[in-house]
Amino acid sequence: MKACKTYYIATVDGDHPRVRPFGTVDIFEGKLYIQTGRKKNVSKQMHENPKIEICAIMGGKWLRVAATAVSDDNIEAEKHLLAAYPELAEMYKPGDGNNEVFYLKDAMATFSSFTDAPKVIKF
Repeated sequence: MKACKTYYIATVDGDHPRVRPFGTVDIFEGKLYIQTGRKKNVSKQMHENPKIEICAIMGGKWLRVAATAVSDDNIEAEKHLLAAYPELAEMYKPGDGNNEVFYLKDAMATFSSFTDAPKVIKF
């Protein structure tokens, strides 16, 4: 996902799907994390319904990750993720009340292409 630079995350807003581009992803303490702002609709949607799906594509292969997004107030997780994206320093600071990180739980990643059989990894 990190190599793709941009991936797409799908959430649910009431009875409507919402898909938007994302770019932050990191591994901290063995968990896959994403980051957003608490003021954004995507954060509100993940709090209301934490079931998400992510899709990334690169070089004719794509990845889909179905998971439960779990908000994590661990300041160390926030610091770790933001350190990987210094370009966000103007918008977010660890513990600023707006920065929010989620780790993915009960995740199933499916790697696919038009030529190879899908490969599934659960984490």
